[in-house]
Amino acid sequence: MVGYDYTEIQRIKKYALENKIPIMQDEGIQFLTTFIIKNQIRTILEIGTAIGYSAIMMALVHPDIKVVSVERDEKRYLEALKNIKKLNLDHRITLIFKDATELKLDDKFDLVFLDAAKSQNTHFFKSFTQNLNNNGYIITDNLGFHGYVKKDEALIESKNIRALVRKIKDYIQFLKENTSFETQFYEVGDGISVSKLL
Repeated sequence: MVGYDYTEIQRIKKYALENKIPIMQDEGIQFLTTFIIKNQIRTILEIGTAIGYSAIMMALVHPDIKVVSVERDEKRYLEALKNIKKLNLDHRITLIFKDATELKLDDKFDLVFLDAAKSQNTHFFKSFTQNLNNNGYIITDNLGFHGYVKKDEALIESKNIRALVRKIKDYIQFLKENTSFETQFYEVGDGISVSKLL
C-alpha cells in the first residue's frame, strides 16, 4: 500500500457505519487489494462508488493505478468527491455521476469491479465486458448478500429480499454458464466472484 492517512480511512468507515452506507467488509477489501497487487492491475472501472471507500483503497495499492468510478446517488457522489480530495487522489480517481445502466464508455480497463445494484449485475456484466483489456477481469461483490443467498427462500420474510436473492442466484448461474469467462467464487467478505476473460 502507498502511504496514506489511516485516520482518514477510519473516518470514512465510521461515516459509512453511522449513515448505514454499505461499504466492502475488511476481508473483502483485503482480497480485492491483494488481487490487484498480484495481477498488476493498473486501470479499474468501478460500478457503484458509494462514498468512495473501495475506489480509494484500490487506488492506494500502487501510485500508477487509475480508477473510474460511477455513482447515481447524488449525496453519496458528493461525499465520495470530498473523501477522494481529502486523500489527494482526485488526479487518479475519476468520478462519474450517472446511472450505470445508461453509461457507455470507450475506455479499456484491466479490471471492472461490480458493486452497485445487485439486481443489475447481469446487465452490468454484459454491458462492460466490451471495456475489458485482453485477459481482463470482472470482480463482483456481495454474492452472499448477508447470508440470504444460502438461506431457504421460504424463510426469508421480505418479498423484496426474496426477489433480489433470486436475481443474485440467476447471476451466479449466468457466470457459471458463461463460456467467454472463467469464473471462480470465493467465500470472503460477503461473497466475491472473479471472472477472467478468456
